[in-house]
Amino acid sequence: MKDFKELKVRSKAHEVTLAVYEQTRRFPKEELYGLTSQIRRSAASVGANIAEGCGRRSDGEMCRFLQIAYGSATELEYHLLLARDLHLLEDGRFQSMAGQVDEVQRMLTALIQRVRSVSTVGLVPRREPANRADSNPQPGARSSKLSGR
Repeated sequence: MKDFKELKVRSKAHEVTLAVYEQTRRFPKEELYGLTSQIRRSAASVGANIAEGCGRRSDGEMCRFLQIAYGSATELEYHLLLARDLHLLEDGRFQSMAGQVDEVQRMLTALIQRVRSVSTVGLVPRREPANRADSNPQPGARSSKLSGR
């Protein structure tokens, strides 16, 4: 996979994280270990999981970390909504940031689909013989349809 620094979705996630840190500086001090911490953690987790996925060996692992990043983006989306409803975040600022999070989620979805499609290129499904009687299996061998192989 690419170097994570070259991925556009990682750059967008980083921009969101910077915006979250900027906005949460204005939150009340009593929220420092509450919503401020949660919203910052979920924002930073998006980019961190993209980076970690890029460092993994297989496309399957990459997809797993991209899905975790997507989950963190969804968590961030909720925290932004909560901050708005608690009047810690102005509606205009919420709309802007929620739009950025939505864009990151769409980009993650597209990247997950692309990684999955690349990892399946060249794979040919195993063909079963047209007539099972012609297959002449080894004594004691189980059918692949029954064994899940």
